[in-house]
Parts: sequence; C-alpha cells; structure tokens
Amino acid sequence: MAHRIVTLPGDGIGPEIMAPALEVLRAVGEFELEEHPFGGACIDLHGTALTDETLAACRSADAVLLAAVGGPKWDSTDPARPRPEQGLLGLRKGLGLYANLRPVKPMPALYDASPLRRERIEGTDLLVVRELTGGIYFGEKTRTADSASDVCAYTREEIERIARVAFGAARARVSSVDKANVLETSRLWREVVMEVHSREFPHIELQHVLVDNAAMQLVSSPRHFDVILTENMFGDILSDEAAMLTGSIGMLPSASIAGSGPGLFEPVHGSAPDIVGQGIANPLAMFLSAAMMLRHGLRLESEATAVESAVQRALDGGLRTPDLGGSASTSEATQAVLAYL
Repeated sequence: MAHRIVTLPGDGIGPEIMAPALEVLRAVGEFELEEHPFGGACIDLHGTALTDETLAACRSADAVLLAAVGGPKWDSTDPARPRPEQGLLGLRKGLGLYANLRPVKPMPALYDASPLRRERIEGTDLLVVRELTGGIYFGEKTRTADSASDVCAYTREEIERIARVAFGAARARVSSVDKANVLETSRLWREVVMEVHSREFPHIELQHVLVDNAAMQLVSSPRHFDVILTENMFGDILSDEAAMLTGSIGMLPSASIAGSGPGLFEPVHGSAPDIVGQGIANPLAMFLSAAMMLRHGLRLESEATAVESAVQRALDGGLRTPDLGGSASTSEATQAVLAYL
C-alpha cells in the first residue's frame, strides 16, 4: 500500500519548489499525495492559516511535506489579524511535534560558497535538536497599548523528552545551550539535562554552553559541535545562523517529529517573496527535506540515500542556482537531480 503524504505548498516560492519535489519523489517510489492550502494561502481562502480539515488530514497521514509560509501581504502588528506563522505553531502543537532536527553538513562542492573560509567549515557535521512546542513561543501572551509580555515556561517532562532525542542522535558529544546565568527556565533546563545524561546516557560527553558563546563558536569553530541541544527560541536563531555555514539557507532541510504519529518535513528557508515567479528558487533544500521524510517519516532508507546522492552529484557536476553564485533555474536544478536518480 502506498504511503500517504499530505503536501502543504504554502506561500511565495512554496508551490514553485513543491512541484519539483513531487517529481523527485515519484522517481523513487509510489506515494498517495493529498494537497491542502496552508499559511497565507489558507488565510486568503478560509480566514485562518490552518483549518480543522487540514489538521485532521495531517493527523491521518504517514507524513507531512511543507514548502514555505509567510510574506509581506500578511505581515501585521495587529494581534487580532491571522498570520501564516500561526499555522506552523498550530500544526506543531496539533501533531505533538516536539523535536526539530536540523542537520548542518556543508557539501565539499559548496565550501567556497560559504561566507566563512574553507578551512573554518571543512569537516563540519552537526545536528541542531530544537525543542519545538514549549518556551516563549507558546507561553501566555499579554498586550496593551503601552506594554506586552511573553511568558517562557518549561516543564521537566518537556526537557527530558527533547534531551533523550539529542543524546540518542549524538555520536560523541551533546552541547546543551542555555542562558542559565540569567534565566530560571535555563537553570531547570540544565538541571534536567544533567539528570538525563547521568541516568541514561553517561557514555556521551555533555557540555553546557551559554547561548551567546554558542553563537560565537558556531562561526569560529563549527567543527567542534556534534549535537546542539536547545530550547525553542534559541534553537530558532542558532539553526538559522548554522544554515549560513553551508553557503545558502536554500540548502538546509529539517524534520519535526513526535514520539509517534506523522512528522513534518520542510526546508529551513522562508517563502522568498522577492523572487516569486522568476523560476530561480533553489529547490535543493526541498529535495533534501523530502529525503529526510523518506528516512525519518517513512523508514525508506535506500530511497532517502538515493535522493541525497543525486543532489550531491548534481552539485559536484557544477549545478549552481543564483543563491549559490550560479545561474541555474529551478527547472534546470530539478532536471540535474532527476538525471542522477
């Protein structure tokens, strides 16, 4: 029986990179695909970024593949107006997706595309494990004309389960990032991570890194990191910083997973409204997100490896989209990868 995948093209360049990704998927297997509006596109149709129908479809799927959401059309400081990003938060909460995995491994063919010197990024192979359903993004919010507040809260259970994901993924070391010199939530975070480490993963090295120091080390010595474990907001910021090690945020995939049920797979980049309709969007992060879906969501390891290998070989063969300093169109990039599949 074919695996059932819900696709959410979303906004901006989302539809432009989703279509090629489905071509790539069809080249490696048979899948039952079901498309739903999401984000700004869904606001335009239904007045909300995530409908109950779409959430129900995602819950009953084997995996969810998302392209991109957001854009200036829906930007507003009015708390009463719906925003595309609310769909993402609703989907993460509705599917219980508490662990976000973002691998960062610059490809040798793209070393010279990075803003950092080759010798600084060479050999970098790290994974950011970000807690996704707690912290300041989900805390109680208040707003008056003259003040606003966002509560950052974490429970022991939330910290324990994300710590287990990080230690389970580590080869040798987990760098737990917090702000324990200032924040009470970070002090609990550090305490619980230490308990999980000593009780369940004593063979893995654990180090604690303050978030400002982690931001510096990501630029000065990214090779040092194996797995970076951190809370929601810190993880959001650090994973985007780490993305630039690869030369373009257009190269990075991500997976958001739960203990059970379907995962959500999406590129790290946004909807890039400035290049919509020009046919130059880089689809490679979308392809690599599809590969993560094949591996982590559908347990199709050989198919995932085939997609990743095809992307690598296309880059080795000289494929460069504009964000990587070249001139290949979305279509040309897609055909280059399909040729190797």
